[in-house]
Amino acid sequence: MADALLVLNAGSSSLKFSLFDAETLDVRLRGEIEGIGGAAHFFARDSRETLLSERRWDAPLSHDEALEFLLDCLPGAAAYDKLAAVGHRVVHGGADFGGPAFVTDAVLDALERLVPLAPLHQPHCIAAMRAVSARDRSQRQVACFDTAFHRSQPKVAQTFALPDAITSLGIQRYGFHGLSYEYIASVLPELDARAAKGRTIVAHLGAGSSLCALLSGRSMATTMGFTALDGVPMATRSGNLDPGVVLYMIDQLGMTVREVEHMLYCESGLKGVSGLSGDMRELHVSNDPRAQAAIDLYVYRIAREVGSLAAALGGVDALVFTAGIGEHDQRVRAGICAAAAWLGLDIDVEANESNGPRISSETSKVAAWVIPTDEERVIARHTLDILRAA
Repeated sequence: MADALLVLNAGSSSLKFSLFDAETLDVRLRGEIEGIGGAAHFFARDSRETLLSERRWDAPLSHDEALEFLLDCLPGAAAYDKLAAVGHRVVHGGADFGGPAFVTDAVLDALERLVPLAPLHQPHCIAAMRAVSARDRSQRQVACFDTAFHRSQPKVAQTFALPDAITSLGIQRYGFHGLSYEYIASVLPELDARAAKGRTIVAHLGAGSSLCALLSGRSMATTMGFTALDGVPMATRSGNLDPGVVLYMIDQLGMTVREVEHMLYCESGLKGVSGLSGDMRELHVSNDPRAQAAIDLYVYRIAREVGSLAAALGGVDALVFTAGIGEHDQRVRAGICAAAAWLGLDIDVEANESNGPRISSETSKVAAWVIPTDEERVIARHTLDILRAA
């Protein structure tokens, strides 16, 4: 029997996992524990999307309990001799990690220091690594960083207009969702050779949303910065904000730093504007005018960033939509494409309604695509590469 690679993607309320064949990188199963912290739901499907296992919890399930359950019952793992390695998605690698790295005590300590820069995700990434190590200290683990893909950006795109005494501490624009952008860059040549060699804007739209400008498949600019709060509004995160607003909340409203942090990460974005929910699906079916106001703001801000990134690239050849909203929300895509008509983008209404893959007309000067992302496959590739190089 062959060895397997397990990929873990620990989020703020979910734990995604995939099991790959370590020799062929064929996916054997994928699944998720969603709704962690509440009534959680576990499911696992094989490569043909056949449901292999499922469970629901009525009582709230913690992240630690979710991970313990998964490692105890991982379906399909018995078909392999052993786990060759466990690959992890890590949101923030800071200035120290420009590529994948074996997980060591020193690496874990470095990642702990980055928790304030990604408080929704980083603690769960680290907890998953520590839990695997606690079960088997000899198990090899590889950390793969969302920030690493953006290290190709020119220095001017990574720099804040702050004194050198501050920027020298590592305060710069890092960018996120890099594993997703890396995957899109890897498959784009199969769909659109012109875009792959040229200027492409990728919109990763989900609970966390950002956009990235690619030139010949390399990151040139992105909307997120020092933390994953920057850029466009998200499910519960504010996105771009005048720093003076933060100063006002602290100085005039008497809010503590932790209260401001909670508001910006957990009570803003679609949830904050609508007063209802951060779930785009719920906003679409709501009759509350605040729901539409939240959707309109989301589309408007993304359309503005498309213009900004087009300027950074000196033009644009293609616009790619990916992630949950990007792959499945026809109305949001239509709104963004309509706002980008000035760039020469002409949407094909029927193609958009059927989710593409190409959703621009044959005569459109700018191609528009819907491409499902696969961060776990990128993690598996990096994990296998670093194992072979060791």
